[in-house]
Amino acid sequence: MKLVLYGEANPRQREFFLSRSRHTAYGGARGGGKSWAMRRKFVLLALKYPGLDLLLLRRTLNELRENHIVPLQRELYGAVSYNTTERVFRFPNGSRIKLGYCDSQQDVYQYQGQEYAVIGLEEATHFTEEQMRFLTTCNRTTRRDFSPRMYYTCNPGNVGHAWVKRLFIDRQYLEGERAEDYTFIPARIYDNKVLLEGDPGYVRQLMSLPEDLRRAHLDGDWDVHAGQYFREFSREKHTVAPFELPRHWRRFRSMDWGYNDPCCVLWHAVDGEGRVYTYRELYVRRMRADEVAKKVLELSRGEDIAYTVASPDMWQKRGAMLAASGGIEGESIQEMFALCGLNLIPADNSRVAGWNRVREYLASDPSDPNSAGKWQCFKNCVNLIRQLPLLEYDSINREDAADGDDHAPEALRYALMSRPRGKSEPVIKKRSAYDPLSLPETDSNWYSR
Repeated sequence: MKLVLYGEANPRQREFFLSRSRHTAYGGARGGGKSWAMRRKFVLLALKYPGLDLLLLRRTLNELRENHIVPLQRELYGAVSYNTTERVFRFPNGSRIKLGYCDSQQDVYQYQGQEYAVIGLEEATHFTEEQMRFLTTCNRTTRRDFSPRMYYTCNPGNVGHAWVKRLFIDRQYLEGERAEDYTFIPARIYDNKVLLEGDPGYVRQLMSLPEDLRRAHLDGDWDVHAGQYFREFSREKHTVAPFELPRHWRRFRSMDWGYNDPCCVLWHAVDGEGRVYTYRELYVRRMRADEVAKKVLELSRGEDIAYTVASPDMWQKRGAMLAASGGIEGESIQEMFALCGLNLIPADNSRVAGWNRVREYLASDPSDPNSAGKWQCFKNCVNLIRQLPLLEYDSINREDAADGDDHAPEALRYALMSRPRGKSEPVIKKRSAYDPLSLPETDSNWYSR
């Protein structure tokens, strides 16, 4: 059989064709030739490996029909048979490509118990993480000449933005996930010479979009998505490579406490112009209060830390609930930290005002739209950089951010709310040596209450 496959792959598409990673994602920006690349990949695999079973999915039937069924019928006509009822292309060598859709959350269960050596999620960010995880259980084979693989095409945004970004962009992995299994191949419209020649005006359309949409659709910026709370955030503007901080810069810490939920501690420094640099993070889960306190003091050794602001709920008496965190009945989390030599002050927990303060620090100088504003973050603070652009508007109170994976941004909010407006510094005083409430202190100063 001789099959003519229309079109020539560009360098990025060839890289996608050659990838044998367990999970390969291709895309990022609009117009990168993603659908064509996915169809080609599946056809080439079906031709090379006789008897291979492949499953190609879109979220809705109409998208599936327009983007894959109709083009494949046209391209494979006369060489490959197609069963309309089953939506299956059967190749002469026994391979088959099944096409499906998952319009509702429950639709993935129609594939329960089925086995596919290759699964493709076209526009993967339209699928929820639960759908993706269930489909991975169907991605298996007993063949010795082929290892199971999943392929994804994607653009920033939609319900699956967070999990795609975590796995392929931020490369933050949970237990059981291996970094070497995930490959991301970025694609932009400038890689797609066919589209550029056929419709040169499409680039101008993307360039004319508002800045946030242009960053997502033209540049493939994964820090921008629909419903995003902080569209001011730019990884290019607000993150910097770590550098040696001048010793005279004022330093302080902020903490969002958690035991079963993550606990995040951030370290900050303030330059002479009032710009805040977040230069270190500690992000842990299921670590006792005394262990966190000792770790924070260890990481701060040799530094002059002015004060540490922390979640106000750490001052609550939680009774026997403290046992898991290493405390005793009638003792607050804050007291447990103080007994370890780490004194805390309660943060201002005004949510809307706090998020507005973060927005002020992210905002560019009006005289220079490309400036980074009054806050920058060292690139080693990976959880803060990951979570901050993922915050979304609350569905009920549109002035607030929705709860979720927000422990690092909460710690940042506490930090910036502790900073004074203008150039004046907060009043700091030494605790009196004769104060009967005095507890062991490591911090050189105590923030006045």
